[in-house]
Amino acid sequence: MVDYHAANNQSLYSAGGQQIYMEQENDWDRDLLLDPAWEKQQRKTFTAWCNSHLRKAGTQIENIEEDFRDGLKLMLLLEVISGERLPKPERGKMRVHKINNVNKALDFIASKGVKLVSIGAEEIVDGNAKMTLGMIWTIILRFAIQDISVEETSAKEGLLLWCQRKTAPYKNVNVQNFHISWKDGLAFNALIHRHRPELIDYDKLRKDDPVTNLNNAFEVAERYLDIPKMLDAEDIVNTARPDEKAIMTYVSSFYHAFSGAQKAETAANRICKVLAVNQENEHLMEDYEKLASDLLEWIRRTIPWLENRAPEKTMTEMQQKLEDFRDYRRVHKPPKVQEKCQLEINFNTLQTKLRLSNRPAFMPSEGRMVSDINGAWHKLEGAEKGYEEWLLNEIRRLERLDHLAEKFRQKAAIHESWTDALMHAVRRSVSNGMLWVPSHRAAESLSRYACFLGETLSCIFIHFIMLTVCLSGLQRTEKQLESIDELYLEYAKRAAPFNNWMEGAMEDLQDMFIVHNIEEIQGLITAHDQFKSTLPEANKERESIQAIQAEVHKIAQYNGIKLAGNNPYTTITPQSIDKKWEKVRSQLVPQRDQALQEELARQQSNDHLRRQFANQANMIGPWIQNKMEEIGRISIEMNGTLEDQLTHLRQYEQSIIEYKPNIDQLEGDHQLIQEALIFDNKYTAYTMEHLRVGWEQLLTTIARTINEIENQILTRDAKGISQEQLHEYRTSFNHFDKDHSGVLHAEEFKACLISLGYDVENNKQGDAEFARIMGIVDPNNSGAVTFQAFIDFMSRETTDTDTADQVIASFKILAGDKNYITAEELRRELPPDQAEYCIARMAPYTGPDAVPGALDYMSFSTALYGESDL
Repeated sequence: MVDYHAANNQSLYSAGGQQIYMEQENDWDRDLLLDPAWEKQQRKTFTAWCNSHLRKAGTQIENIEEDFRDGLKLMLLLEVISGERLPKPERGKMRVHKINNVNKALDFIASKGVKLVSIGAEEIVDGNAKMTLGMIWTIILRFAIQDISVEETSAKEGLLLWCQRKTAPYKNVNVQNFHISWKDGLAFNALIHRHRPELIDYDKLRKDDPVTNLNNAFEVAERYLDIPKMLDAEDIVNTARPDEKAIMTYVSSFYHAFSGAQKAETAANRICKVLAVNQENEHLMEDYEKLASDLLEWIRRTIPWLENRAPEKTMTEMQQKLEDFRDYRRVHKPPKVQEKCQLEINFNTLQTKLRLSNRPAFMPSEGRMVSDINGAWHKLEGAEKGYEEWLLNEIRRLERLDHLAEKFRQKAAIHESWTDALMHAVRRSVSNGMLWVPSHRAAESLSRYACFLGETLSCIFIHFIMLTVCLSGLQRTEKQLESIDELYLEYAKRAAPFNNWMEGAMEDLQDMFIVHNIEEIQGLITAHDQFKSTLPEANKERESIQAIQAEVHKIAQYNGIKLAGNNPYTTITPQSIDKKWEKVRSQLVPQRDQALQEELARQQSNDHLRRQFANQANMIGPWIQNKMEEIGRISIEMNGTLEDQLTHLRQYEQSIIEYKPNIDQLEGDHQLIQEALIFDNKYTAYTMEHLRVGWEQLLTTIARTINEIENQILTRDAKGISQEQLHEYRTSFNHFDKDHSGVLHAEEFKACLISLGYDVENNKQGDAEFARIMGIVDPNNSGAVTFQAFIDFMSRETTDTDTADQVIASFKILAGDKNYITAEELRRELPPDQAEYCIARMAPYTGPDAVPGALDYMSFSTALYGESDL
């Protein structure tokens, strides 16, 4: 007995020695056959289907449940559709003979992997229509539908997907099932038109005339495609939901009728996949070339700017240069660092995909190799190195020059004021005829004192005095004026150095200063405090000098001597001494106190900025180093699967991205330091430049490492490498990676090959073999072998990849076995973009059988695999 429910809900069949479970639809129920409309459709369809095969044996059936009762035509049907011989039937007409024949048929069905339960030969022999239809449906499923598979789908899904693809370009057709999607007849016509467009004028069909559409398709199929009419148009149109099994059976006949076209579709699918790989690779190549060109151009423009060390003339201009450089480091360069990293990632991914698809390695155009990019980048960083330091030194130099210039202007103003005052006094004395010649003794004393006055009186004035002394014929009584003369001289002797001291003090108190740290300003404060400690003693000297002048006036008054004017030995008056003293004591000293305290506060603020930067830098520096070490460990320690490593690395990448605000904050602190013209920091060994480079290297390293793992996953999946094999490869690689650099240098790789049994010893033959292998694993002559290249090499023989010969064979099918193909055929069989891709790149075919417009698909196919140039 056969369980008809089980037979139609699921069936097991054998394919290639494997048991394959095939899901069937779940709505095939005994009660559904009670619907006369469905039973009528099934009877007609199944009968026509059986006859389409039985006629090959010169017979047919009229009544499906009656004509299979003796088992003879049933056995014959199975022989025709399977191509196999069944056991010899029994020719007797008794019931037992019929049952035995039906059992032989059922046993053969069961031998094909169809599990038959609850249906016995007796029901078939007794003419049970429901059981007979169910048995025939099982046969149809097993021999007509089950082997239909598109993209590894199940039978029903595969047939549906095939219909959807074939009818996709047609308006008003939307195949979603095997019942109502076919009611208007357009889908049947579309299937025929897609394969035999000359048989159907599809544009003239109307969606609102389903009967005409269905009859047109059925008649064309029967007349030109040898597909018997298995359905009635009126039955389909007048049924709310046509029978799925009847439609599937009929549609499967179209599928098999177009089996040759199916071969073409398979060939087209292979070509599409190959072309898709090539197009993707070409896009990657074009992206690489453009990105490389743009990056090299940016580097070319930037290097001269960084190498230009011509200083500006003003502090403002140099500070603008520093601001421009800050923008370069914080705004313009970081995206270029990412571009450079992405460029290397794209290059590595492209090379991996090329290797996996059996294509030759990508060789960028001249000057755009990864090594060229790295070389240009190295020059950029070489030009950049020291640029900021030069800027800061120039700013410091200009600051010092500005300070010296201002200091010079200040001193010049002081001396100019002093000289003007002195010359005014001389001119006034000459104009008033008050030049007085002292005694011989006084002249001698004045001569001796001339040197003492050198710093105070100009040489011209001294010579003028001496000349006046020599030429004057006037004499005064020495005895009367002796005392006054002595006092004047004493006053001059003491007033001059005191005046000089005051003027020097005034100059020092007004002197501009420039310091760069707390220690320097504290030194100035200490010196200033020491100066202030001398003021009481200086005040005593001032009072003594003023007392001498008072004594002169006392003597003159007592003796009735009318003084001719000011002290002839000096222009320094008591009033000028008091005025200068008051300025020093009450004005300049407090001003100096305030300036020093303000500078102390500034230096304390600067020291706070230093500590603030250092605290952050001393955390960020070790954090970056720690992350670099962790990334290295993850990529080589082989903890878990590649997916585990990838997940771990992406978590690290996220943590790195989330750390970026700390770098930004440090950049802000660094900017404050530069704006404050702070040039050193004793609290940290880290510079902003050092940390910037470390941060860029960290971002680059994590991105590269993630890309390496992704490429390893691509390789593993493409080549079927097990986790154990990967572990063995990594263990071997790590063993010879002595410096833990993540790559094997030539000698390390040679030692690794020798350990694996390769004959690459140091002899002529071994050297040649090693050179050949290095050409495979290091096509760009970098001198190093990555782990990705290593596993590619170790597993290169295990990949089932498309070859040029396979692609040529596929094109040959599309070309109808011709040695050339036409643009029309390409456009008909391939998607538009891929058809145009081929047409644009295929050379004209020049063989003896060439026709106008013939294209050479053979040279095109070999070029896809690098065996010739496109």
